Amino acid sequence: MDMQETRELGGSGLAVTTHGFGGVPLGNLYAKCSDDDAQATLLGAYNAGIRFVDTAPLYGHGMSEHRIGHIMRPLPRDSWVLSTKIGRVLKAKDPALGIESGNFVDTHPFEGVFDYSYDGVMRSFEDSLQRLATHRIDVLLVHDIDIWTHGSEEGRKAKFKELMDSGYKALRELRDSGTVKAIGAGVNEVAATLEFMRAGTFDCFLLAGRYTLLEQRALDELLPLCAEQNVSLIIGGPYNSGILATGAIRGAKYNYQDAPPEIMERVARLEAVCNRHGVPLKAAALQ
Repeated sequence: MDMQETRELGGSGLAVTTHGFGGVPLGNLYAKCSDDDAQATLLGAYNAGIRFVDTAPLYGHGMSEHRIGHIMRPLPRDSWVLSTKIGRVLKAKDPALGIESGNFVDTHPFEGVFDYSYDGVMRSFEDSLQRLATHRIDVLLVHDIDIWTHGSEEGRKAKFKELMDSGYKALRELRDSGTVKAIGAGVNEVAATLEFMRAGTFDCFLLAGRYTLLEQRALDELLPLCAEQNVSLIIGGPYNSGILATGAIRGAKYNYQDAPPEIMERVARLEAVCNRHGVPLKAAALQ
């Protein structure tokens, strides 16, 4: 594959490499990642031709953004494309009081507060510039307005209304002024992506874990609508958070949790097909 091949995100005029670097592990997802390993991994991707880097304040509660900013700062800024997210404003908190960090370990001493308002979008954007040590962010995505994150349809609807009534204006202003080149959302649900597309004008969506070897429901309605509206899809989580890279082994992860038996069985069948053709499962998953 040609790692230097690029495609335009919607009608934004912004070209990105077809393969990108997801910054979640640099925020210590599941286990600690040393600074040296973080640098070697990110620079290894860059030197292989991967020039699209995505991160978010959530990942390690600022750690992923800090690391990416430090590692990438010496490189020509126009040689790579940066994506980050809004929706959580990080507030300093004493770790002794307890910080809810989910699947991240040894995070920075901040806690994320959901805020999809105009002021929240602007605050999050400006804070990310500081953490990333850069003067610009190329792609700005709304993070996690879905049931999976907010726990109920009522919670999701409330956050979506907050965004469209307030925060969306900030996104449009940032794009219209040229401060960012493309706007969109990063979510884990096809239905949430469809609702965004019907409510506003976006360039791209990062769809995590919903268009993979295991899941193709996005083919029914979402992909045709993207083609019709010239909206790009960035496929996040192509390994469904782990199992399509490791295979159906003990402790394999699916949707950031231990894979249930039915998923283990399906992946085992996928592995058997790949093995008959001499193709690694993780290579098929990326294709």
